[in-house]
Amino acid sequence: MPAAFLIGVAAGYAIAIPIGPIAILILRTGMRNGIRAAALAGAGTATADLVYASVAMLFGAAAGRVLEPFLPAARIAAVVVLAWIAIRTLTQAARLEDREIRGPTYLIFLMLTLMNPPTVWYFVSLSVGLPAISRDVASLAAFIGGVFLASLSWQTLLAVAGATLKDRLSPRVQRVTAVVSAVIILGLAARIAVG
Repeated sequence: MPAAFLIGVAAGYAIAIPIGPIAILILRTGMRNGIRAAALAGAGTATADLVYASVAMLFGAAAGRVLEPFLPAARIAAVVVLAWIAIRTLTQAARLEDREIRGPTYLIFLMLTLMNPPTVWYFVSLSVGLPAISRDVASLAAFIGGVFLASLSWQTLLAVAGATLKDRLSPRVQRVTAVVSAVIILGLAARIAVG
């Protein structure tokens, strides 16, 4: 069981650490709206990782076959949402706006992360590659707990980093970081669009 937990921790960090659009959005949320909003964003993202790890480890390859027809629609939705966020970030940076995210931050980030097709395939691949863990209930629980705690700790680190930067960056630097993050998010949306 301790081995399954450590494998889960490694899997959680492996999916969470690469800087993608969600990580950038968590950092931006911390910079614009403070630690509370960014922590909620990170918790939503970690919950999505928990959901995908649980479904994939419980149902394995069958989950991949069930979800496969929905992946093209999820990819399109992800592209639209990411493009909208990037454009909104650019327009707000141009006007030096600093508004809070409208709507429930936790749910927004949960849904954005759930729309990330590579996360599904990552956990389905792990379930196929780690059959001993998915057959033992205690190991399964330890693995899923490790994934969630690793993802949550990384997302919380991003939230703290973003909130810490907020008070240290001049408005001009914040504007530049908004533009850079928007361009990166648009690039990632384009990459998702082309597959």
